Amino acid sequence: MGPLPHQSIHSLSKKYGPIMQLRLGSFPVVVGSSVEMAKYFLKTNDLNFATRPITSSGKYTTYNCSNIVWAPYSPYWRQARKIFLVELFSAKRLESFEYIRIEETKAFLHGLYKSSCKPITLRDHLADLSLNVISRMALGKKYTDESVNEITTPEEFKEMLEELFLLNGVLNIGDFIPWLEFLDLQGYIKRMKSLMKKLDRFYEHVLGEHEARRRLLKDNYVAKDMVDVLLQLAEDPNLEVKLERDQIKALIQDLGLRFDC
Repeated sequence: MGPLPHQSIHSLSKKYGPIMQLRLGSFPVVVGSSVEMAKYFLKTNDLNFATRPITSSGKYTTYNCSNIVWAPYSPYWRQARKIFLVELFSAKRLESFEYIRIEETKAFLHGLYKSSCKPITLRDHLADLSLNVISRMALGKKYTDESVNEITTPEEFKEMLEELFLLNGVLNIGDFIPWLEFLDLQGYIKRMKSLMKKLDRFYEHVLGEHEARRRLLKDNYVAKDMVDVLLQLAEDPNLEVKLERDQIKALIQDLGLRFDC
């Protein structure tokens, strides 16, 4: 589904016959509901429709559309996608993190054993298992552990992630009726800005820890998690598009979103 100007909808209707048309606020929209229309959008004009429409979520929760989910199709997006496929999510890289998955699974089972004979909510334990694996693989630390988390409490960490997932999926009226955006009728933009202040503080802390470790180890430094890899790539002079700090933070955010999916 993609927004189109009126004249394009009229020409498509003449060429392909009756088509499904909607109106989302101020934008007329065509739905690719037939094989011919699907080919038109996904094959004939694939590059023209490769970019997602810019929304409040992209602007306010991903450093002005700097992550893979919201970034426009461009050399930066292609480079970021390549980094994820070749550097971060390669079979070799994921295999190197197997010990983390094993350790966290054992800790999960041990926790269940300690809770035997007591009522538990298994969903919460499974969510913690997933989050622990993600944070160790991506960020190098288990941020649900109060003993190693000095920047935020485990509860605040989880709340930030839950709020991020929620706000990336909301339907904001201002995205579809632009002249109403400044009113923020649902209060979503205010929540997005508030959330990003907390997340930015957290990301800066994570990057600061990784940079301090790198300075400390110097020649003995070896990348041990995905943030380390991103920081190394940011200094690569061969990159087509130089990674700025906000872009690194946006890609760190992507790591959690992709793992959770």
